[in-house]
Amino acid sequence: MIPRSTRQNVPWILTVALAVGGCSAPVADAPSRSAAETARLHFIIPGAPGGGWDGTARGVGEALAKSRLVSSVSFENLSGGGGGRAMAHLIATAQRQQGTLMVSSTPIVLSSLRGRMAQSWRDLTPIAAVIGDYITFVVRRDSEWRSWGQVVTALSEDPRSLKFAGGSVLGGTDHLVTALAWQASGLDPKGLAYVPYDAGGKAMAALLSGETPLLTTGLGEAIEAWRAGLVHILAITAAERSPEAPEVPTLGELGADLQFVNWRGFFAAPGLEAQQIAARVDLLERMLSTPEWEEVRRRNGWVEIFRSGHEFTAYLEAQEKELADLLNALEPVHGDGIS
Repeated sequence: MIPRSTRQNVPWILTVALAVGGCSAPVADAPSRSAAETARLHFIIPGAPGGGWDGTARGVGEALAKSRLVSSVSFENLSGGGGGRAMAHLIATAQRQQGTLMVSSTPIVLSSLRGRMAQSWRDLTPIAAVIGDYITFVVRRDSEWRSWGQVVTALSEDPRSLKFAGGSVLGGTDHLVTALAWQASGLDPKGLAYVPYDAGGKAMAALLSGETPLLTTGLGEAIEAWRAGLVHILAITAAERSPEAPEVPTLGELGADLQFVNWRGFFAAPGLEAQQIAARVDLLERMLSTPEWEEVRRRNGWVEIFRSGHEFTAYLEAQEKELADLLNALEPVHGDGIS
């Protein structure tokens, strides 16, 4: 059983004035499987090194290996198409990917809604959502912008005066959440100047080099630079301050009624048998109770939102509907800059 202090009920996606809750049904215990079933795991990462997908896959792999739940782990970065290249590869090579998990998150739902990929998450085998990562708004430590309020004031005077870097494509998660944060702060999101990078690591590099003055990224991607004193985090999209970054205010505290958590989890190739799926779910759930995982989780500032099986599928379907409604509500933005 995972301690309640680390496993949290968090919203699937976001709240803008209206709360969207995330109720979790108990996850049934998966039957134990032989060690050979999941002894070696290969992770496909749909983005470049240094991003949220990369950090999640490598963090999970680290915890599995150090806790000796698996004998070996390997990683393969396949960036391109907002995750579409990795998904297509996993489907096309399914017969030889029986020991593979692909990490993904909210963008797999967003991209499917917008028809940007030939396949969708329904063409894969959903295994489990594991963690949630809140979005943060970040500047360099020596930036003239010391608060979210200062940024809002500057943008209200000249919306194109500041560029936001993000580790997702135009219309992806970082872009959408930035637009929603603008909207919740009383700004017109159509004026948003967003610069996409291939994963959070490159977006952080753009911020630190001065290429862009602001960055929208997950807490897990910003927390190391924040702890090192390289950046200042202006706000976080959590309902309450993070225990791992208690000095960082929430957007709600700053008058912007927005909450968002980006789930990250794992999919397998299509065609897995029920026993193979159960073995992978069981492996991930056992990992969550290890001290090795708790060290990884705290280091990255993640919250646990474990959902598997039918619950994970229902979770994805609910987010798909929620995002479709949001995109319709933001149609002027969707047609002018967000897509």
